[in-house]
Amino acid sequence: MPYETPRLLDDEEITRQLADLPGVARGAIGTLVLTVRAPSFEEAVQLVRLVAEDAERMDHHPDIDLRWCTVSFTLSTHSARGVTQLDIELAHQIVQAAAAVGATTMAPSERIEIALDVADAAAVRPFWKAALGYVERGGELAPRDERGPVLWFQFTATDDPRLAVRPRSHLDVYVPDETASARVQACLDVGGRLVSDAHAPSWWVLADPEGNEVCVCTRAHDPLA
Repeated sequence: MPYETPRLLDDEEITRQLADLPGVARGAIGTLVLTVRAPSFEEAVQLVRLVAEDAERMDHHPDIDLRWCTVSFTLSTHSARGVTQLDIELAHQIVQAAAAVGATTMAPSERIEIALDVADAAAVRPFWKAALGYVERGGELAPRDERGPVLWFQFTATDDPRLAVRPRSHLDVYVPDETASARVQACLDVGGRLVSDAHAPSWWVLADPEGNEVCVCTRAHDPLA
């Protein structure tokens, strides 16, 4: 019987199912992430073994990063280029395995994304894919080994006057929800400027003294969505 690519879950489905997965959060587009701390290195390795057994049974494998007692998992269905029910099911297995070894959930690691203002993403994406050696995933470009920032494309009309006065690219810095306000204030304290907080607490747009922008982002719901 031919292999059928699992169906991608939409944002509403993912949000609903994450409510039953404490500690599991959205990572870069098309991924789920979970970071836990085990009581010891030995129990961290035991956790990896337990997850490996579940993953083998499912024939669906996460990316695993082990650093002393801290274990980070990234889940994505590569054939579907995003999150499917397979990732949700494996996340449940990981949560159970973490509880079995006494691991505690940690806040997701901070991550950086690069956004590029473009009028036609389909036209420019192949260039950046070739230049960076990245792979396409859900409309964005990501490193083949999942290490390093992703690049995504933000539509901006060619006649938008902002293009004449603002940079064409900016960084998105994802931080834990509870640290976002402090990060924003730290930027302001060293001479930064608040460009917009209309989407807070999902993200704040800030600029350095020369107008170069950065978005401090969380995983909170966008009030203007």
